[in-house]
Amino acid sequence: MSRPLIISDCDEVLLHMVAPFRDWLAEKEGVTFLMENADFAKALRYAKDGTAVPTEEIWSLLNRFFDTEMYRQQAIAGAVAGINTISENADVVILTNLNDHRRETRAQQLADVGINARVFTNQGPKGPALKAILDEYNPTRALFIDDLPQHHDSVSQLTPDVIRLHLCGEPLIAPHIDCAHQAGHAHARIDRWDAALPWILEQMHGEDA
Repeated sequence: MSRPLIISDCDEVLLHMVAPFRDWLAEKEGVTFLMENADFAKALRYAKDGTAVPTEEIWSLLNRFFDTEMYRQQAIAGAVAGINTISENADVVILTNLNDHRRETRAQQLADVGINARVFTNQGPKGPALKAILDEYNPTRALFIDDLPQHHDSVSQLTPDVIRLHLCGEPLIAPHIDCAHQAGHAHARIDRWDAALPWILEQMHGEDA
């Protein structure tokens, strides 16, 4: 029998990414990370002279981080308990923008912190991938959680009936991310799991009456 379905992002929703990435850049790569606005590409500078790291090198650094440093990523406060509470009465899957060959590593990384869930990898906008997941699961209702507004926009266009929660659990970047709720692409913006969990549970039970 179909159940409600939660489709959650990983980085900055369940696990910290920018903070360990920043620490690794400083320790090993001679790069400082300081996010002062919504432009991630302008946050990375070479420590030796303050010049901006070129975009192609940023992608190289990100790939190296995910190849060798994922062990640094720790759970966001309340995320593990929150997801596991939700999973008692709903299916939970992870939709993460990583290259496909990292899917098993991501699944193991999440299992190591106590989240056992099926992982879907994706590149680019998440709307098409989410629609394919819905076609497979055919849930009674679905709720999407992500930290990036562009993915809420993508999902809202393709599957407008999906409930959308904008959640960024990383204080280093949360203030600088455009709000998908204010833009009309998400139903709520809640950046703390202790506040998000009751809201999610309410949405999941909304049609049970």
